[in-house]
Amino acid sequence: MVDADGRFVFVSAACEGIFGYTPQEMIGMQMINLVAPADRERTLAAARTIMDGQPNSRFENRYVRKDGKIVHIMWSARWSEADQLRVAVARDITAAKQAEAMQSTLYAISEAAHASDDLPALFERIHRIIDAMLPATGFAVALRSEHDECLQFAYHADAGGSIAPHPLARWLGEEVTRSGKPVSLTPATMTLLPPALRAAGAASDCWIGVPLATTQGRIGVLLLQSGDAAGQSGYTEQEQELLVFVSNQVATAIHRQRLYTRLRFMAQHDELTQLPNRRLFHDRLQMALARAQRHQSQLALLFIDLNKFKQINDDHGHANGDLLLREVAQRLKHCVRESDTVARLGGDEFVVIVEEVLVAGDAQQIVDKIHQVLAAPMSLADGLRLTATASIGVAHYPEHGSDIAQLMRYADQAMYAAKQTVEHSG
Repeated sequence: MVDADGRFVFVSAACEGIFGYTPQEMIGMQMINLVAPADRERTLAAARTIMDGQPNSRFENRYVRKDGKIVHIMWSARWSEADQLRVAVARDITAAKQAEAMQSTLYAISEAAHASDDLPALFERIHRIIDAMLPATGFAVALRSEHDECLQFAYHADAGGSIAPHPLARWLGEEVTRSGKPVSLTPATMTLLPPALRAAGAASDCWIGVPLATTQGRIGVLLLQSGDAAGQSGYTEQEQELLVFVSNQVATAIHRQRLYTRLRFMAQHDELTQLPNRRLFHDRLQMALARAQRHQSQLALLFIDLNKFKQINDDHGHANGDLLLREVAQRLKHCVRESDTVARLGGDEFVVIVEEVLVAGDAQQIVDKIHQVLAAPMSLADGLRLTATASIGVAHYPEHGSDIAQLMRYADQAMYAAKQTVEHSG
């Protein structure tokens, strides 16, 4: 029961289990002082409405317990005109609210995983989801490298817009990885850190890091940073439990996104050389032609076929043949710009798309460079060293064709003409 001035005049013994205060401690306290600051204005508004004679049987707000934890309350309240008191029954709905928040978060993260095209986009969406639930001025995701156990920051954001991850984020990530358990930092525990790390954090900073784990094992760490929003005591036990739940969903989403990315890469790339395959090459060439038409620029298409590759396979085995193809692929990539495309059509056939060619001599310079790099010995298995030669045909857009079929046909014919020359001279 609360009087017209907002003070408790009676509380039942059951209140201690909800609020943490004994009835004797609560009597005389201002009700509003126990309400979570963010809910005080609407709580006062609801109290005025009840005192005006409008009962409310389902009013929800949050209270701060004696131990600092947040408790969600549903009130059924009315005004007693005769007693000049608000008479209310409080029901603790914290568990239901947590379950509701977890379910909502699960749906949101699942939706983000399906709607995001890549991991950075996924992390940005997850950052917004978590920021709506917990105090988080900073958010970071560090993933274990697939090649070693080192943590690499795949995403980080803070209120200051820093380009590099915070030094404390790096330290905390390593601690979580080492322990495999959640690790938190508060202004009090930060005093135990080495001076350099202690100086890196603001006096009111609170941090928490939790493992990202799937059924296949731990894949990284999820990190949150809060300023004074979390208070000197840092993230609560409830918030930590919620973050652990979220981190499990995030880890599953990351695993799913990685698997999707890997499958998409496999569908578009040659397994042996990791170069774009025929399907991706056609897509790239179609886009390159569209750009050339739009900008009225030129491009060149190089059709490359290794000479006497079958003989290499027959004489030295298919394993060495595969090693040679991998090395040829890497050398071809070094002959062109990052914006150009090197693809493998199959067997010993490669193609190169060179965009924004100014004159025919530009493509010829690349052809000459390819001949030069292939002439250098390649180290294969069992100390074997071989050189390779190639027949190369070149087609220019728009001189030799305006579509894929025409350019491919011309480049293919030019390559076979070059191969005939090699065979007759040999």
